[in-house]
Amino acid sequence: MQKILILDFGSQYTQLIARRIRELNVYCEIHPWHKYESLAQQDHWIGLILSGGPSSVNDVGAPLPDVSIFFGKLPILGICYGAQLLSVKEGGEVKPSVSREYGRAHLGVKTESRLFASIQPHSQVWMSHGDSITHIPAGFYCTASTSDVEHAAFEDDSRQIYAVQFHPEVVHSHEGKKLLSNFVLGICQATGDWTPARFIEESIEDIQKQTQGEEVICGLSGGVDSSVAATLIHKAIGDKLTCIFVDNGLLREGEYEQVMDYCHSLGLKVVGVKAADKFLTQLAGVSDPETKRKIIGRVFIEVFEEEAGKLSNVKWLAQGTIYPDVIESVSVHGSSVTIKSHHNVGGLPERMHLKILEPLRLLFKDEVRRIGKDLNIPPAWLDRHPFPGPGLAIRVIGAVDESRLSVLRKADHLFISSLRESGLYAETWQAFAVLLPVSTVGVMGDERTYENVLALRAVTSTDGMTADWAELPHAFLAKVSSRIINAVKGINRVVYDISSKPPATIEWE
Repeated sequence: MQKILILDFGSQYTQLIARRIRELNVYCEIHPWHKYESLAQQDHWIGLILSGGPSSVNDVGAPLPDVSIFFGKLPILGICYGAQLLSVKEGGEVKPSVSREYGRAHLGVKTESRLFASIQPHSQVWMSHGDSITHIPAGFYCTASTSDVEHAAFEDDSRQIYAVQFHPEVVHSHEGKKLLSNFVLGICQATGDWTPARFIEESIEDIQKQTQGEEVICGLSGGVDSSVAATLIHKAIGDKLTCIFVDNGLLREGEYEQVMDYCHSLGLKVVGVKAADKFLTQLAGVSDPETKRKIIGRVFIEVFEEEAGKLSNVKWLAQGTIYPDVIESVSVHGSSVTIKSHHNVGGLPERMHLKILEPLRLLFKDEVRRIGKDLNIPPAWLDRHPFPGPGLAIRVIGAVDESRLSVLRKADHLFISSLRESGLYAETWQAFAVLLPVSTVGVMGDERTYENVLALRAVTSTDGMTADWAELPHAFLAKVSSRIINAVKGINRVVYDISSKPPATIEWE
């Protein structure tokens, strides 16, 4: 399979590069820059992209890999920091800009270039850098400028090395996708035939080769990712797969029954486990979100291990890990800061001596949905919003108990039902309610109330890596607020979260 390699230098836009290339039906992978030497030994790459990044090439300790080991082997495109890296490594000069160059600019293409083929004069691009390339290396020539940036692009076409100071991957660069297409489909000569059908075919072969007829267990969450993973694995190995679905008491309204019915409808072999009491007992009085996650993970392992122990000859643990999970767990500098614990089954494979099977680990969420569609999974299931592994425990802010969970379940169900009834559910990436540990004064009838505040959260996104708050109609918000306050005892005030990611995360905890 043809692959484009993206070396990540920490840019907030790196995932967008991958998305744009995948949209061309070309497979690509993101890897941290410090793994460049081992990656250079692999022979399946057909092109290399060096991402942007927050560092200056002149900083002490800045990432300065010897990318010349790829010269002559692959076409190379450097973007922003990647362009500056190519410049200094080849003898050019990079200096701090007189003023930070950030925002829209208009490109003037100075000479014919395969990279800029069919791109319009004065095409808008997006700049985001604090340094400028003041001198390009010998043997390179400048291909584009803007009013403020003399060397907006340069290249050595004879060695297939190209560099742009702007970000073609963002939507503000109006013909950025065309530029990436020129590089990937034109210069790298990718065939553009990486499709869901081909992925399914290759994955089935890989799963069969990996498992060699051995038994596999899969921890179902009821979400899209684990459902698609289980369906794909079942297509490959049939009844060698056993799914385990644990009701941890932290699910949404009616979710346990819905998931069990769905699995049976697809012919999946599934074991349902009612374990709410075990989870809620351990969570009693716990308010810290990271502690909640760890308790839920630990108890899940205990319950899952007990059920899995009833099965014989299990050798594999299947998980619905997707690409954002993988990317966010790897730092470009080789060590990670924990934003939140990974929701998958940490620790269980080692305890049970199981091998890991993650057939979706290199896909983005919308790609998972495309695969699910080709696997004939019903649209109503595929289009469900993401739901976190720790469930409602991280949407009840503060201590978790059955009373507060019940209030949240009812309110969340009314919110989601209202979105569906209004035709707004499909327009949002994720929507949910959050029960706050805050009580406020209210008036209901002639009585004073002192009850909980409920926050509603709805965002738009393509893959969850970044997100904007959804601008739901005011009339809808007023209607759903009234509906919740009137129907759910314990809530007398509803607020709407208008934070985007970044700086906020989608979930509150």
